[in-house]
Amino acid sequence: MLLRSSRAALLLAATLLAGPALADPTPGVTSANPKSPGLVQPNVLVTGLAEVPVAQGATRLENPATVTVGGGATATISSYGYWANGPQVPLPAAPGVEASKTEPDKNTYLVLRGLRGADPAYDYGTHFLFQGHETGVAGRGYVTRINLDADGDHRVTLIATQERNGAPLPTFDGSTWNPFARRLLLSCENGTSGGIWQATLDVPAVVENLHGSFGRGGYEGIQVDSHGDVWVVEDVGGPNGAVNDHARQPNSFVYRFVPERAADLTSGKLQVLQVRSRRTGQPIVFHAGQADADILSGDVRDLHTYGLTFDTAWVTLHDTAVDGTASFDANALAKARGGTPFKRPENGQFRPGNGFREFFFDATGDTDLRTQAGSAFGGFGAIFRLAQASPSASTGHLSLFYLGDPVHAGFDNVGFWDENRVVFVEDAGDTLHAQRNALDSAWLFDVRVDYASPSRQPLRLLAQGRDASATIDSALGGTPGFQNEGDNEITGFHVSSGDPGASGLLGAGIPQPFRDGWRVFYTQQHGDNVTWEIVPAPGFPPDGLE
Repeated sequence: MLLRSSRAALLLAATLLAGPALADPTPGVTSANPKSPGLVQPNVLVTGLAEVPVAQGATRLENPATVTVGGGATATISSYGYWANGPQVPLPAAPGVEASKTEPDKNTYLVLRGLRGADPAYDYGTHFLFQGHETGVAGRGYVTRINLDADGDHRVTLIATQERNGAPLPTFDGSTWNPFARRLLLSCENGTSGGIWQATLDVPAVVENLHGSFGRGGYEGIQVDSHGDVWVVEDVGGPNGAVNDHARQPNSFVYRFVPERAADLTSGKLQVLQVRSRRTGQPIVFHAGQADADILSGDVRDLHTYGLTFDTAWVTLHDTAVDGTASFDANALAKARGGTPFKRPENGQFRPGNGFREFFFDATGDTDLRTQAGSAFGGFGAIFRLAQASPSASTGHLSLFYLGDPVHAGFDNVGFWDENRVVFVEDAGDTLHAQRNALDSAWLFDVRVDYASPSRQPLRLLAQGRDASATIDSALGGTPGFQNEGDNEITGFHVSSGDPGASGLLGAGIPQPFRDGWRVFYTQQHGDNVTWEIVPAPGFPPDGLE
């Protein structure tokens, strides 16, 4: 939707600048896009914003590569969002055969000089967007760089397909820049095959795994604080209950890695967040073989109750100085040492301008309208606020910021829009899309608002659509041999100035979208795999959402 009058601009400005008393109705996008079989849906942004593609799945890599995928077989990576193992849309003769889509995931934006690519004679400019890719052939992943200043032939560079020792890279979910080590950090959520990797920005990049310090886990969200600590949010779905058969047991943890030296992540302590029960004063923990008891426990209900505050502590799981650098199972240690499990937390970010003392993270929940957990026990997801005296403090306080419901569900990626407003996007999945007849949305929350009142709701910033490729894929779901996802998903929502120094850490400077070099990106994952930049719409003041 485009802004067409100064009156509309003033209305939007007045609403979005409102403080804690903000109440609906707001001028956000009115409703989510419906999930209609066979129908393509356009993306709809809040009035005043537009989007332009910076890369799409079919964008050819400037340096395609062929890799071994097991058993002597090979596969070629030739495009930003597709492997070269089939047609990019199914053909009539073989309607279930389609190229494997790579699902570019979390975006990391950096402004750097002197980066080179595959063409030694080409000037790649200074503005770059990095991604790990979430799916692949035989579990193979890779890392790309979108060269935002480059022409079409040099637009996307493949920067890594393997570790420095030749081991294949896994598929990746999260990414962030570590200015202390000068490395791109990448996370993989594949359970005990997951973990954290770090990469230089060379072409090819030098990539190393950090299994000896971070262990193996279903890691997804990853952020670095001002002390050089690395915060990791894990996404490991727990078992469904026998009685509560559409609800999952809390099974994922929030971690903090405290390095011995900020520039070296190979040594230090991995810690897990522990939350104490208001009922017993004891840690809220995982109970093996008792999924139903955990799903509907009083403590889980308390965690998802507005107005309650919980004492927290960080518990050390592994210390390289004591335990060495052999790989270990972080999730298993977290359970054994009394870490507090959540219902699939996926991402988190520090509130800007707050000295890294407030960390907001989400939990996706069950992504199923039939969940017996309902809203009260986190079945539709939640957003939590962790407050500490400093990022390295050993204790803190946890509280519920927002409780999900069928309309606002399945929270995943997060990005602060400015000092007080944060965007959480949905990853509800095809099942919940169909159940509620609504595709995903991106929601703008004000951290000063008390959302306990049903009259106060976030603003829908984006109603995600569904492109033609995802519409076809959704229809092919369940077809034997079909390997791709269905509906589009919002991922990699990212607001950054691109500053590669410590002052550019997410949470250090106060974001100012569209001013002073601050830019906004997200990827419309699945389908055409388009990565977008959000910009002011024509006719809208260049200062953005004022």
